[in-house]
Amino acid sequence: MTAPASMMQWISTFLEAQAAELDAARNTRLAYGRDLKDFAEWLAHRGGDFAAASRADVEDYLVSCDAAGLSKATRARRLSSIRQLYRFAHEEGWRTDNPALRIKGPGAVQRLPKALTEADVTRLLEAARSHGRTPADRLRTTTMLELLYATGLRVSELVSLPIAAVRGDPRMILVKGKGGKERMVPLSPPARAAIAAWLAFRDDAEAEARRQGRAASRFLFPGSGTEGHLTRQQFHHLLKTLAVAAGVSPGLVTPHALRHAFATHLLAGGADLRVIQTLLGHADVATTEIYTHVLDDHLKDLVLTHHPLAAKPRKP
Repeated sequence: MTAPASMMQWISTFLEAQAAELDAARNTRLAYGRDLKDFAEWLAHRGGDFAAASRADVEDYLVSCDAAGLSKATRARRLSSIRQLYRFAHEEGWRTDNPALRIKGPGAVQRLPKALTEADVTRLLEAARSHGRTPADRLRTTTMLELLYATGLRVSELVSLPIAAVRGDPRMILVKGKGGKERMVPLSPPARAAIAAWLAFRDDAEAEARRQGRAASRFLFPGSGTEGHLTRQQFHHLLKTLAVAAGVSPGLVTPHALRHAFATHLLAGGADLRVIQTLLGHADVATTEIYTHVLDDHLKDLVLTHHPLAAKPRKP
């Protein structure tokens, strides 16, 4: 097959194939697109393109990323994106080789999650119940926090949750995660109570909207944007505002930090790692194992407070 004429056509064709053949999630495709566009601009600035780029070009690009101060994780992701593009190009007959195949990446640094304590989460929930412009805002925010902490949902899964998923006061809900993979997650009693209160308010608001000729939203947390639901960015900003109100460091509070809190608090309470893997929707348990760091302090406390040799030596 003849290769596309421009690098932007390479990228768009590659992304279309990722969506159609591999069912790649939208956020994954967006990340690929950003990384490959940056590489394309770097090549174009030097008079090159995807078709003629060599292994040395890819290595020089990674060196420039390092010089620009990009983290190891970002550089590793960009190399992965370039590899995927050239693998696709080779399969399509656009190139006879993959110039990025044998390049050793910088390796992503596996950082331990920033841990919110149970007290931190409690303060955030209390702030959600008392801070907000309107009762509806407070109710919605409380429901989102209860849901996130009870289920460990990704923020994209939370904001796009369909209202049909929570109808009928279910004890478990079906969630569509990365790559369209589905999983069941249980709801805690506080989360179910918050959902019930939010649904009662939301249904009244939807009924009024229909009377005014507006279509009802299919999302649990509707939004005015093109996506039809509250955006990830809006929820992220909302959490920062709540953190200030709750007296919790805003730097610690993100949607992903609450997902981490769900996992770390479960594990510290004795939950099985495989169960947590299933609830989080991780394809590989190795991804979930990062949460085992929370046991370090717990085990240290057990030894220091309960081991007989840890007691202070008695004076003779």
